[in-house]
Amino acid sequence: MPEFVFVHSSLRRSSLRLLVRLLLAMGASLLMLSVGAKAQVTINFWDQIWGPPEYIDTARKLVDVFNGEHPKIQVKYRSIPWSNWYQTYATAIASGTAPDISTGAGYQAVQFAGMGAIRPMDDVVAELKQSGDLADFFPGSVDRLRFDGHYVALPWNLDLRVWFYRKDLFAAASLKPPTTWAEFRAAAKQLTKDGKFGVVGSGDTGGMHYVLSLILNNGGGLFTETRDLDVNGDRNREALAFYSDLVKDGSVHPASAGYDSDQRRRAFLQGQAAMMLDGPGFLDTAPADQRDKFGMLEPLTGPHGDKGTVLWVNNIMIYDQTKYPEETKTFLKWWSQNQKPLWTEGHVRSLPARLSIAKDPFFTQSEVRRIAIDDYVPVGKATGNASASIFPKLNAVEGDGVLQSLTQELLQGKDVGAAMAHADDKLKAIMKE
Repeated sequence: MPEFVFVHSSLRRSSLRLLVRLLLAMGASLLMLSVGAKAQVTINFWDQIWGPPEYIDTARKLVDVFNGEHPKIQVKYRSIPWSNWYQTYATAIASGTAPDISTGAGYQAVQFAGMGAIRPMDDVVAELKQSGDLADFFPGSVDRLRFDGHYVALPWNLDLRVWFYRKDLFAAASLKPPTTWAEFRAAAKQLTKDGKFGVVGSGDTGGMHYVLSLILNNGGGLFTETRDLDVNGDRNREALAFYSDLVKDGSVHPASAGYDSDQRRRAFLQGQAAMMLDGPGFLDTAPADQRDKFGMLEPLTGPHGDKGTVLWVNNIMIYDQTKYPEETKTFLKWWSQNQKPLWTEGHVRSLPARLSIAKDPFFTQSEVRRIAIDDYVPVGKATGNASASIFPKLNAVEGDGVLQSLTQELLQGKDVGAAMAHADDKLKAIMKE
């Protein structure tokens, strides 16, 4: 009996030890599963609509490629319409549901950085500099995105305004494309006949870009180096007088003041005007069998020898609310390096911020894209061009409607001085807000 009891107790102790080991093993396995599950993080990426419908499809495919290559980081893609974009982001920031990362227009990063909602990008820029990748961005584009001593975003595309002309109308008039303001005005006069006009503009935001481009083309600007308003400068007045003179000459389509950008483009495509200012991807919207009728002027030389046009560095930014900054940085750098299909397949209508992408045959074998990249980008300037970087008030200056009203007054033939004084008063009020 004692022997039986001894054996029975021994078995019980062995079984107990085995059970403990099994439980420990199961616990370790569950812990590993738990850790493994936590190792995969989800990044929310909000992207503005930067092109036609195929853009969204191409962007989604790129995200899928990243997710396949990075199983521990899964990016959720959301396309954000331009209508009410500001309210969409502002509401998300206020409610604590901002994305981890997003693309945005020229001033978006500094707008929200001023609210403390954007994670500084200094570490990313330092890493890109150390790896040599920073040199792949167009000169000045990265520094343009500094605010209060910090990089707040990374460039991803460049939007600017260029002059298009109709080759057929110039050929019919035996004219060469103008290269100076004087030649431009003379050509516009000569091309205005038989119900056609030298230039067509518009009274909306796109029409406002004529005013900004001409001011910058003449070496002017709306701000000083210290970001003080400077609307009434001599170069600005001279630029607006030039546009006003085109109107007085009768060279500008008389419906321009009431046109929106779509109507302006339609008039140009239909041959109602010979020259028009627009974005570099405008011709992608023209019928393919008619594109050879259009060309791009080289940047005009102003009366003092200046060249220039308005340029925005559209950017990609990380939000301060992100719980996964390192993983978000990984996606940011990957996206920046692998975005060429957004142009070649997604048909983005702006230009790449990376030199390596701009050297692709998609750009070099297109006459208009080549001129835009080689000739216009180097002379492109921000609205606050005298300032070394952008700042939040620029969005209000461009978006509050003051410059649109100024443009409409010029197109209506109103006095330049009075129009400028009116705009100056309103812009001063905006700057005080």
